[in-house]
Amino acid sequence: MDYKKKYDLCDNLGLSKTTGSGPARNFIWDTAKKEGHKWHWIMDDNIRAFRRMHKNRKIRIKGRTPLDIMENFVFRYQNIAMAGPHYDYFYPSREKKPPFTLNSRIYSCNLIKTDAPFRWRGRYNEDTILSIDMLKKGWCTILFNAILQEKITTQVLKGGNTDELYADGTLDKSRMIADLHPDICKLSFKYKRWHHHCDYKLFAKKTNLVRKNNIKTVDQINNFGMSLKVKV
Repeated sequence: MDYKKKYDLCDNLGLSKTTGSGPARNFIWDTAKKEGHKWHWIMDDNIRAFRRMHKNRKIRIKGRTPLDIMENFVFRYQNIAMAGPHYDYFYPSREKKPPFTLNSRIYSCNLIKTDAPFRWRGRYNEDTILSIDMLKKGWCTILFNAILQEKITTQVLKGGNTDELYADGTLDKSRMIADLHPDICKLSFKYKRWHHHCDYKLFAKKTNLVRKNNIKTVDQINNFGMSLKVKV
């Protein structure tokens, strides 16, 4: 409960409404630090599966291989603070994207550098707030397009924070991020509900990846033991 009492809600409503998942995420962050973990994962509970985008096909991956792939890449660099997979429904199969997007928002499935000098904050959209906080301080984020998360749409799955946090719709949560970072985020109404639109172009080329000195790579494909199985 101390984490809830001390949490920066970024509004003046106090504990009259649910705090969201931020306090629990800060507790996990502190636990990872106490146990000596250099990195830790934070995942939403409505992720169905992970998929690999391969030749315009979103192929479901079994096991923890998707996490291994993302970790292997991220651990090569010294200035990444957070990384994670893109949503599968934000990457249509007909489109062509690079394997990852540099310096964007990381959402719902977050690989975080434990000693990064940040904290979760905000009653809503805490993943977006944390991403922008990191980017404004000159850190890099990696949004993977080669690895995707299959996630149930917000407000569809009951339980968790859905019933209480989104009982009044999406206006409050969208307004919060627009108020906190007005230079980056704006309110918009589409698909019959309120959204926030954040422009990350400012960060796209502002900060580049810095590779660790002891990292050696080879010019060949590593499939991490994955093999394609076709259902007949």
